[in-house]
Amino acid sequence: MKKLWVWLVAGLLVITTTPAADNKKEVERVENSGIVISEILDIPDDIPQSLLDKSECVIILPSVLKAAFIVGASYGRGVMTCRTGEKFNGPWGSPTMVALEGGSVGLQIGGQATDFVLLLMSPRSAESVLSTKVKLGADASAAAGPKGRDASAETDAAMRAEILSYSRARGVFAGISLEGSTLRPDNDANVKLYGGEHPAKDIVLKGVVAPPPAAGKLLATLNKKSPKSNSAD
Repeated sequence: MKKLWVWLVAGLLVITTTPAADNKKEVERVENSGIVISEILDIPDDIPQSLLDKSECVIILPSVLKAAFIVGASYGRGVMTCRTGEKFNGPWGSPTMVALEGGSVGLQIGGQATDFVLLLMSPRSAESVLSTKVKLGADASAAAGPKGRDASAETDAAMRAEILSYSRARGVFAGISLEGSTLRPDNDANVKLYGGEHPAKDIVLKGVVAPPPAAGKLLATLNKKSPKSNSAD
């Protein structure tokens, strides 16, 4: 009888603790995204302030393995956060989980871990990524993001592109082309992170859920570094 009670108690512990443990990877991904963007934005010569201020949304994908980017193979996962408000002019809001699927042979360059940061420069690109799978370079124009302290870093390609992409590997930060890759909402990860089914678009644009505690550093950094939008839209 005693053994039976031990097994029953053990079973209840598994049942009650499993849901909380299920989102461990998602929570770590959000936390790591905050660390990555904080480190990158603390260096003035990385992302130009003028471009960050014009962006509607930011996507951070921490510790992606380039070797995984083989056509039809694994993908990198991260988060996307946007400025709140009907015109993307409010503070940065609740993040949604996203997936970047490899489609570019140019990304197969060894196996070191690489962080990616993408700036979404238009409402159209933001709404597209939040709604469906978007192929960079086809469904949304994309370009390697320029580096520098001021607006002089903004090349013609950057001025026209809807999505600007950057990478950081082994401490080296640079613009990188992700054309041929696809971005999509990671809905399964959102369910685990928020504990229920919420469309990515509702999470980001309608604020149907509060930001998780894990997003504290991510949102604090962006709200400090770029509190106001300077978009022409």
